[in-house]
Amino acid sequence: MTTRSAALSAFLAANADAVVCELTAVRGSSPRAQGTFMLVAATDLFGTIGGGALEYMVIEHARRLIANGQAEEAMDVPLGPEIGQCCGGHVAVGLSYADAARRERLAALVAAEDAALPHVYVFGAGHVGRALAKVLALLPVQVQVIDTRRDELDLLPEGIAARAVAMPEAVVRSAPEGSSYVILTHDHALDFLIAQEALRRQDAPYIGMVGSRTKRARFSSWFKSEGGDARALERLVLPIGRQGLGDKRPEVIAALAAAEIMVHIGQREAEIARARAPKSVGAMIGR
Repeated sequence: MTTRSAALSAFLAANADAVVCELTAVRGSSPRAQGTFMLVAATDLFGTIGGGALEYMVIEHARRLIANGQAEEAMDVPLGPEIGQCCGGHVAVGLSYADAARRERLAALVAAEDAALPHVYVFGAGHVGRALAKVLALLPVQVQVIDTRRDELDLLPEGIAARAVAMPEAVVRSAPEGSSYVILTHDHALDFLIAQEALRRQDAPYIGMVGSRTKRARFSSWFKSEGGDARALERLVLPIGRQGLGDKRPEVIAALAAAEIMVHIGQREAEIARARAPKSVGAMIGR
């Protein structure tokens, strides 16, 4: 997986002259949120502020700045018929030359964003595991594939983090807070041990296991016989990729499971944001 930090470093190294284009204000509907930025060079780009007519317009302005040797510019753009978009919102875009200090700040910002990405552990490097790892590598998560079999891990594409371990369930115990777990090993008994460990983690947004209704029934029976709380089973997604209506092709399962994972992660992040949000004045005074 190529991180945004690595991609940014490559962009900055290859482009001595670049302009930072940042959404400094957003009103109404917009393709991206305030603070989103992209970098524009004479023949290269890093990031996106949403695509479409807005982005093409901003790229043109940025390249004009580079050609004319100008340092900065501000744009105020209605996202309506005037530019061929129908978002209906309004954005302000700040354009400024990426000098050494700005480059350093952007590199630190993107590195921090990469480090904060949620972790997803894929247990099993078989056909579905490899397909899922490829999909997740395109998404804003830190994916790591775990297997007991080094030869299977060697089949993963270059750049995807992988670890051969004798006891995969132990990885769950040491995983960072907020990690997700997808369980699809070659051994049902091992699947059960990993899932048992994962269900002890109250901070996991997503715990999924490949399989069938029969496998779920067998795991549920075993889990409860081992002293597991039956209510915890409600958090287990089994089978994964349930929207697939029985499609068993690894690539389809992977795509649907990746969507499930991102939905669960997004829901947890929204819950955390609501919990951290300051209470209204009315709530604070007991109204």
